[in-house]
Amino acid sequence: MTTPTPLWQIQPPTQPPTWLIQLIKKNAPEIPGHYAAQLLWQRGITDPHILEGYLQPNLYKPASPFEFGQEMHSAIQRLLEARKNNEKIAIWGDFDADGVTSTSVLWDGLREFFPQENLTYYIPNRRTESHGLNRPGIDQLAENGINLIITCDTGSTNLDEIEYANQLGIDMIVTDHHTLPENRPNVIAIINPRYLDSNHPLAHLSGVAVAYKLVEALYLTLPNVAKKPLEELHDLVAIGLIADLVQLSGDCRYLAQIGIQQLQKQTKNPTRLGVGYLLEFCQRNGDRPTDISFGIGPRINAVSRIHGDSSFCVELLTSNDAKRCRELVELAEIANSRRQGLQKDVLFSVKKQLEKIDLSTTSVIVLDDPQWEAGVLGLVAGQIAQEYGKPTVLLNTETSVNSEPLARGSARSVNDVDLYKLVKEQAYLLHKFGGHPFAAGLSLPVKNIPLFREGINRQLRQQGSLSGPVIKADLIVSVAELGQPLFRELKLLEPCGMGNPIPKLFIQNCWFENVWHKNIQDTKGRKIQYIKTEFEIWDNSTKQGFPGLWWGHYKEEIPTGRCDAIVELDFNAFKGRYEVRIIALRTSQETPEFKITTQDDWIIDLRSNLQAKEAISACIFVEECPKSWDELQYWCRCAQKDSQKLALAYSVPSKLQPSEIWQELLGVAKYVSRVEKLVNRYQLTQKLGISNYTLYLGLNCLEKIGFNIIQTEENLHILCSDIPEVNAEEINYSLEKFFAAIKEDEFRQQYFYQVPISTIQGLVIGS
Repeated sequence: MTTPTPLWQIQPPTQPPTWLIQLIKKNAPEIPGHYAAQLLWQRGITDPHILEGYLQPNLYKPASPFEFGQEMHSAIQRLLEARKNNEKIAIWGDFDADGVTSTSVLWDGLREFFPQENLTYYIPNRRTESHGLNRPGIDQLAENGINLIITCDTGSTNLDEIEYANQLGIDMIVTDHHTLPENRPNVIAIINPRYLDSNHPLAHLSGVAVAYKLVEALYLTLPNVAKKPLEELHDLVAIGLIADLVQLSGDCRYLAQIGIQQLQKQTKNPTRLGVGYLLEFCQRNGDRPTDISFGIGPRINAVSRIHGDSSFCVELLTSNDAKRCRELVELAEIANSRRQGLQKDVLFSVKKQLEKIDLSTTSVIVLDDPQWEAGVLGLVAGQIAQEYGKPTVLLNTETSVNSEPLARGSARSVNDVDLYKLVKEQAYLLHKFGGHPFAAGLSLPVKNIPLFREGINRQLRQQGSLSGPVIKADLIVSVAELGQPLFRELKLLEPCGMGNPIPKLFIQNCWFENVWHKNIQDTKGRKIQYIKTEFEIWDNSTKQGFPGLWWGHYKEEIPTGRCDAIVELDFNAFKGRYEVRIIALRTSQETPEFKITTQDDWIIDLRSNLQAKEAISACIFVEECPKSWDELQYWCRCAQKDSQKLALAYSVPSKLQPSEIWQELLGVAKYVSRVEKLVNRYQLTQKLGISNYTLYLGLNCLEKIGFNIIQTEENLHILCSDIPEVNAEEINYSLEKFFAAIKEDEFRQQYFYQVPISTIQGLVIGS
């Protein structure tokens, strides 16, 4: 099975309002501002009241840590009590970059208020302990006289371990950002942004940012105690935030911005020696988010991926011993080099397995192998998910628990699929799991893998099919436009991340010269089996090529003729030059020369003039209002495939009444269960006027009131089964979700009735 061809979505040029361009020039007078304004406008960042704070962090007003309410007050009160009573405190962290920086922030921050001999930290071993609290670790801390454990980037769902600590007389403060349990754990405080409204400026904080807010609250409570300024923690916060791929909006964006300002200082007069050495080894200046995402972050993460134990990374980030810091950076560099080679090997092996799979019938990729290095499975799963457009679960099957073979691995999401919920539905098959909507870690008995694979695929199919891999380009540029002026405009949107991705540039009808590849080398000059290809990109707009590279690809993979390319523009501090990174390539023959299509070109809008349909022939008509972009893309592809025009010929969608739709669904269920007939899923969604996912929620409601539903790919078999008790609270909760989804369907249908033709064209140009 070959890699699926991704759908290219090219955003057509838009003309942002003059006031937006003027506002940008006010904050950045050295740039023209047109491209930056176009990006901001396309991404909906258009409120003039928040734009200046978005562009200039010194104009942003961050939220107080006490907006976490009583949980933060309780945590501070317990810390003051511990300080007064000279108690021993342990910081329980995690082994990834967010967890390590969280631990480092608490370690450095609390040392300003507590004697160091009363503080310790514990980071689980990735290989032997996995994420979260565990009893052996708690026992070890109890033996050392610990009175209080503060978790960071973990702990929210470790209810059994929390109770165990309580039994040993250890109090617990949880700082975390992962999924919440159904009931509040028995802790002194749980500071987790998931308790806040989704629009709250603190809602998307990562683990390190939550830990920082706890320290900030302590600084505010005891303003005259600390000797070091709070600002010295900002670089650690930025590293954890950007490495953890959280949505960089609100306080997340602000903390990342001021953190990068602090990070820049570490290359000249470092206040944090380990960070300075990390920047030196990865040949970065510290002024870009990519210095973290491609430089510091992978090196911190590599330590636990290769060695299991990442505790020394906290020492690396907080020590003032120059010799020791340099030794530790060299160890991290070697680990990262080895990680790159292992990642390439596992990726190759995964793709060999994928050749034997029918991806057309696969919604979630689930693969396993006893030889795969567990530490790199998350990275490879992310690569596969992006390349194939499907959530991916990769498992290593070499371990065992109580003599039972156990598979452990990682999962990564794509296309806005909530991976945590997807995995949680299969919890009865799992040994352990945890994570968030974009990534998860899990373990399960090897014998359960086939059931897990079947179950998670069925679960996603019930929610609606995926459209496959999609690559979106934000701007259309020529090679002549690449360079410093464009780079400065794009940099204005930094830091980029979830919700604000790095701008991708579409270059059409280009070609490549001076193409060559090589293995990268480690610090000792040894080759690593990880390839990068370097080149010059050309087009008709210039008489000089522009440098670039393509990570993980050989020179033979670059076509020799004319191409279309999607790239990212970057600055290489080591070489002192601007360059592009290839995201995707295709031959120019796949599509005609790019132009912005118009209404008269191939899409006909009859939505406000349905009578005109009679006068049109040789056209594909869309007569039902689409409920999703996938549905609209389908019709556009049909028109393009048959070289026909597409006519939008649907009337104003009717209002959806949730209670009436529920009664109709209930009536269908009663009828088909009585006559023992199958009901076609697609026909049912059309009859009710709802989406696949909304139907899935409706079927959940039916199951809550006693129906037994057997689902196949196309049909439903609904049976009426008596159950002794029904939980009214659960039924009401399920109905609320179903009704909310119906209203969302109504909103979407109203949107697709009004969506401009230019927006639809932007969706499918280049597809």
